[in-house]
Amino acid sequence: MTGSVFSSGQAAAILFGCFFFLLLLRIPVAFALGLACLPMLILEPRLSMMMLAQETFNAYNSFILLAVPFFLLTANLMSIGGITDRLVKLSQTMVGHWPGSLAQINVVLSVFFAGISGSSTADAASQSKIFIDAQVKEGYDLSFSIAITAVSAVLAVIIPPSILMIVWGGLISTSIAAMYLAGIVPGLLIAGAQMVTVHMYSTRRGYPTYAKSTWVDMRCAIWRAIPAMVTPFLIVGGILLGWFTATESAAVAVLYSIGLSAFFYKEIGPKELYRALLDTGKLAGVALFCIGTASAFGWMLAYYKIPQTLLANVSTWGMGPIAAGFFIAGCFLVVGCFLDAIPAIVIVGTVLQPLAQSVDLHPVQFAIISIVSLAFGLVTPPYGMCLMIACAVAGVRIRYALKDTMIMLIPMLVVLGLLIIFPSVSLFLPRLLVPEMLK
Repeated sequence: MTGSVFSSGQAAAILFGCFFFLLLLRIPVAFALGLACLPMLILEPRLSMMMLAQETFNAYNSFILLAVPFFLLTANLMSIGGITDRLVKLSQTMVGHWPGSLAQINVVLSVFFAGISGSSTADAASQSKIFIDAQVKEGYDLSFSIAITAVSAVLAVIIPPSILMIVWGGLISTSIAAMYLAGIVPGLLIAGAQMVTVHMYSTRRGYPTYAKSTWVDMRCAIWRAIPAMVTPFLIVGGILLGWFTATESAAVAVLYSIGLSAFFYKEIGPKELYRALLDTGKLAGVALFCIGTASAFGWMLAYYKIPQTLLANVSTWGMGPIAAGFFIAGCFLVVGCFLDAIPAIVIVGTVLQPLAQSVDLHPVQFAIISIVSLAFGLVTPPYGMCLMIACAVAGVRIRYALKDTMIMLIPMLVVLGLLIIFPSVSLFLPRLLVPEMLK
């Protein structure tokens, strides 16, 4: 920028150099992003350290970000309010007779959980406590149990309502309703790929299989789970029908979950509600702090026109939509290994948006490719938050479950490739139901 002491390249070297140096010192990502801005704010005469606080708090001036704590609270209410238990029973009647029954139930429950909570870390935390020890007792290998629990948890950021889609829509002005619909088919394809992987593991290693449930058992399980299964339809359907916005739908989901847990299932009281609110406050504080410092870091990148400099050479490669899709996916796959998904969206998503526009990659497809790619980062070291949580619950180091985790990511990579090569995989439902939101 004219009048700046540093060029784009020099500013990028200082910002990213400080950031990765702080990561090596094991400084939490949210703090590292903010602290990396300080040298530039001190050395650049036209800037001041007060701008760090200003830009951080400017990020919170967004109505749509209120959805983040609401969806996290919904996930916590599910776990302690009896909703998860009903969904486990329903999953058992559906796939309990398939090879690797308990692991198959694990995946199906992640699909149901994803349709309500939108948080992969909440999913990983609750299902690790439910399934890892139970699978080991039934004869499953511990590494496999950890891997399938962590990998299936990433469905929560792909299947609506996804917190990442809400953040993306707020920052990059993409229709949240269209993204919600676009995430359904990819999410189900990834769940199917995970279930095929479980089948192959189970037949090879002789994991146990339950007896097939009767139709009476299935009908009873469906009847008991119907109130819980209404939640995703209430959230997504309410947005599509224009009843409420994404943020309002999150608040409605909280009210519905409280009513369901407290008055219908009657498994939650004042103490449980207080615990859910406390846990939500902790998780939301971390997530929103990440958004704030990442936004400040992103503002610094924009100030020095670093995105334009980085993409100056890329635009001369003559890529089409498919090649650009693979390039974008590769960028997010790498970045996701080091950054939480939310700051990665704030920083990398805004950097790559001009590239997506230049090759006529549809904004919704760009969002889905990016979010699915970031989902890998939830289970790949050194970040791998879902894998960290699962390993912490199991009491082992990450490297113990790394081999099985990497094997389970291979089918997911195939699905990601299909999303890039065939745009209709993600755009089919939005084009069918809300074509006006794709214009």
